[in-house]
This record gives sequence, structure tokens and C-alpha cells, in this order.
Amino acid sequence: MKPFLQAENLSKRWGELMLFENISFTIFEEKKVALIAKNGTGKSTLLDILAGKETAEAGRVTHTNDVEIGYFEQIPKLNPNHSVIEEIFETENEKLKTVKAFELAVAHNNEQEIAEISAKMDELNGWDIEVEISQILTQLKITQLEQKVSELSGGQQKRLSLAKILINKPDLLILDEPTNHLDIEMIEWLEEYLAKTKATLLMVTHDRYFLDRVCDEIIEMDDNQIYRYQGNYSYFIEKREQRIEMQNASVTKAKNLMRTEIEWMRRMPKARTTKSKYRVDAFQDLKEKASKKLNDKSIQLNVKSSRLGKKIVEMYDISKSFPGVNLIENFNYKFSRYEKVGIVGKNGTGKSTFINIITQTLQPDSGHIEIGKTIKFGYYRQEGITFDPQERVIDAVQKIAEYIHFEDGSKMSAGQMLNYFLFPPETQYNFIEKLSGGEQRRLYLCTVLMQNPNFLILDEPTNDLDIMTLNVLEEYLKAFAGCVVVVSHDRFFMDKIVDHLFVFEGEGVVSDFPGNYTIYRNDFLEKQAKEQALEKANKQVKKQPAKKTTQQENRKLTFGEKREFEQLETEIASLEMEKNSIEELLNSGNLPHEELFQKSTKLEEIKTLLDEKEFRWLELSEIG
Repeated sequence: MKPFLQAENLSKRWGELMLFENISFTIFEEKKVALIAKNGTGKSTLLDILAGKETAEAGRVTHTNDVEIGYFEQIPKLNPNHSVIEEIFETENEKLKTVKAFELAVAHNNEQEIAEISAKMDELNGWDIEVEISQILTQLKITQLEQKVSELSGGQQKRLSLAKILINKPDLLILDEPTNHLDIEMIEWLEEYLAKTKATLLMVTHDRYFLDRVCDEIIEMDDNQIYRYQGNYSYFIEKREQRIEMQNASVTKAKNLMRTEIEWMRRMPKARTTKSKYRVDAFQDLKEKASKKLNDKSIQLNVKSSRLGKKIVEMYDISKSFPGVNLIENFNYKFSRYEKVGIVGKNGTGKSTFINIITQTLQPDSGHIEIGKTIKFGYYRQEGITFDPQERVIDAVQKIAEYIHFEDGSKMSAGQMLNYFLFPPETQYNFIEKLSGGEQRRLYLCTVLMQNPNFLILDEPTNDLDIMTLNVLEEYLKAFAGCVVVVSHDRFFMDKIVDHLFVFEGEGVVSDFPGNYTIYRNDFLEKQAKEQALEKANKQVKKQPAKKTTQQENRKLTFGEKREFEQLETEIASLEMEKNSIEELLNSGNLPHEELFQKSTKLEEIKTLLDEKEFRWLELSEIG
């Protein structure tokens, strides 16, 4: 493998804050690498430097053999005066320019131009790339090719920017949070696309299933050190745990040795030998090692929300529509104590509208909603940050409450809450304007939780939060003694938190699915596979001549087929038992996330095998 990109001793400061110092690593050809670090450590700044958008204060970046880089930024830089198709095909590549002309001819239904350009497409072998481009645009729901970029929403502009980069097929893809503002179907398509592509990849993402299925290397930036893990996210979690345990053991050992050394230093006479001077110098190194922080993973938050009465939230015949779109029709539901509901569905099917109806910031067209007297909502919005940039972090939280008081009489201070959500004491007195975007999202989350709600509504809480913060939030929610409603495209987060799903299917249909996202997705794919298999079988039956059917009716099973038929009955029964066993485990909610993924994959394999054997059993049963 040859190196595509080398970062050597990079340092960068933001104001008085040192983001990173003297960090080095290499990205090798055809590797798919993820960069993981806490918010505020300069991940996006580092990507800007690697892509040549910004310069480091020290160190250098080397690209091998004029490597072409495609950089997807969190805030895309597009030409607002361009049409969508002009922005996509802003290139000197002749093949892509020809595809652009073909797409425009199709959009205008100009048959003469289509015929002329088709000949050139033949000449340039452009049809394969045209099919791929059409697939990318379709999957990312980019259909209005002549619409102005300035007329697109923020989410549409991000999808356009992503499509543009994928279509141009650079040697090295640098992606900064590519899954934000994509719905789950788009995320799953992008996941599959990147897993198959031969392009070299460096990305920052909080989507852990995405990391697990796409990446084969993880670079972790922690305490200004670079740690490399040659494997996917599951491998990273395992090895990181081992690294932290070893570091903690090393720090503990250093602290014990330091006590001995302090006693020696105190007893040491002023006249020191060369040997004793060496020991004094070694003491300074030991002191530095012992002063390192222990990674404390033992913190647990005993969350007790405000008291819940018998009535929670009750919805009766709720309907809501806007001109040209029916979002919710005759929806009925009574929330129970402590339930945790996930909301999934394509963009534009009414998920945010549903939340606004629950909180009564939006009224339904018909039906009514009843809220229990004890209910205290905590609502984390996608666009909810309204901080004073000149305010200190601790003040923003203390303004809401200095303490969270729990029913059992215990309490947690604002400082303790901030520390739990990864704001150590030294950063609690920083001004908010010095926080990164991700850190501000984390602070906003703290201000919502400090209100001590008993009904939490989280609208895309995982966007812009780093993986470490997501782990903390997940532990908090698992212990939360209230109701939780979550809208999220983060499949991993949903699998860990929710008991069941409201599935927004479109055209006003909202169904209640009893299980987490992985179970729902597997169920959906199983139904889809069965429908496709049935359609294929029907086509095959139609193709068979009538004489063949008569011959099949007259013949009997051979000895070998009888044995196969008996064996199939045994195998099908065994597979059904194994399938039921795995489904019970998946529904239990007790599986760790690594095993959850493994069991879900195994379940798909069993279902596929079961379909094949049942189909063969049906064939033989019709003969015999």
C-alpha cells in the first residue's frame, strides 16, 4: 500500500486554545479510515488543513502523486447562482460534460438532442457513468435539476454537495459528518456505496453502524495523542477499552512509585551524587506521568425524573395535513409510564409535526390531545440553541437551576451535571463563544436535562454530538425514569434506547412497530424479499407450458426426493427454532451492541435459508 496523504507534526491553535499539537499520521491507498475525537478537539479544522482549505501553524501535509481530493464539508460551499445540474457538473471532464448535456436533453424532452448526444455517449463509453450518476441523484433525492442552488434548503444543499463529490470520483474522499440530514434509507445506501467503492476514504461521523460496516481503520485523537486501530468500530471499542485499562494501571503504578520517591526526596541530603541527580531527573518524569488523569468510567447517574401521574399524554383521532400533503390521519395513542418510543420515516412524512402536536406548539386539524397534570416536557430541538456568546458555560446552566433535585432527596449540582456531560471544571468557566458547534449542542442538551423533565422529546439529538457524548447520553436515557420520544436517523442510538417505533409511512399512515430499528429493518427486508421471490415465482409459472404442469401432476417423487422431502421437514423445524430463539434475544433488550449486530446478521442468514428450503419443500409437496 502506498501513502496517499501524510500529516507530519501538525499544530493548530484557535485563539488561546490549543486544538492539537505535533500530531502525525498517514492515510494509505484504498484504506477506509475514520477519525474519532471529542467535540472541541479540532476534527473539522484538521480536515480543513488536510484538504488544503486552511493552514497549520506548524507541520506539513504531503499528498502523493497529485492525489485528487474530494472534500465534503459540514457547511457546503456552492455557487448560489448555479442551477443544480450546473453545480453537479462543474468540471472539465469531457465524459461528465457529455452526461450533463444528455441529462438536460432528457429533462427538456428534446428527442433530436437525445439522439445526437447518445451517439457521443456511445463513443465515450459514457453509459455506465450515466447510470451511476442517475442512481446517486435518485438515492439522494435530487430531482429538480434546473432549480437554483439558492432556492434549496440547507439539507438539500448538503445532499447536492455530497452527490457532486461522489460523481466526480476523486482519489481521496474526505467526508465531515456525511450522514447528517440524510434519512435512514439514504444513510443505508451511502453505507453500501462507500463499502463497495475502491476510493480511499477519511471521514468523521458519529454513526456507529456506519463506522462498523464501512471503515477498516480508526484513528483516535485523545489528549493530543494519535492512536491507530486496524479494524472497524467494534474492534476499536474493544482495543480502546484495553488501552484505557493499561493507561490507568500505568498511572496508578506511577502514583504509588511517586509516594516512595517523595519520601526519598525529603530525606535526600543537599550534597547529591551523580546517581542521585539522575534519580531527581527521573522523579520529574514520574511526576508528569502520575499527574495524568485516570479515565473514570465508573460514573453512573441515578436519574429520577419529576413525579409521573397516571395520565401521561393521550392522543385521540389526531389528523394533520398541509396543502398537497397528508401527514397524520386519525392517530390514536395513550403513552404509558417509562416507555421509550423511536420515530422513523422518510424526510417530509410528518415526524417533526407530530412532536410539535405533542408539545402543543402546533394544533391538529382534527382530534384532540390530553396532557397529564404532572407532565413536564423537556424538548431538545434541532434549532434550539440561543446562548449569549459572552456568557460562561457554568452560568448558562446555573441560570436554569443550580441543582437537580431528585425524588429520593439526592441532588446534583450544575457543575457535576456539566462534568458528566464531558465539560471538566477547567472548561466550565470558558465563554460560550469559544465552544465548538458540537460543544454548544452538548451544552444545550445539558440545559434541557437540567430542567428535570419527566417527558423528554429529542429531535435529532445525535447530529453534531461526538461518540463519547452519545455514549453518555445513552447511559443517561437508559436510567431515565420518565417517557422518551426520539426522532433520529442514528440506527445504533435507536437500537440501544427505544422499546418500539412509530413508523411514518407517508400519506397520513403512522404504524406502531413492537421492536427496535434493527428488528424493524430486518422485518421490512424479509417482507420485501418474500414479495420479490413471489413475483419471480409467478413469472416462472407463467413461462412454463401447460404440458409440463400435466407431466408434473402424473409423476411421483423419486426415492432421493422422498429422502430430501423428509430431511427438509427436519431442517425447516430446526431453523424455525433457531430463528425464534434469536428473535427473543433481539427483543429482550439485554444484548450488547456488538452482539446485537452479530445476531441481526445471523437472523437474516437464517431467514434467507429458511425461504429457500420452504420453497423447495413446496415444490416437492406438489409432486408427491
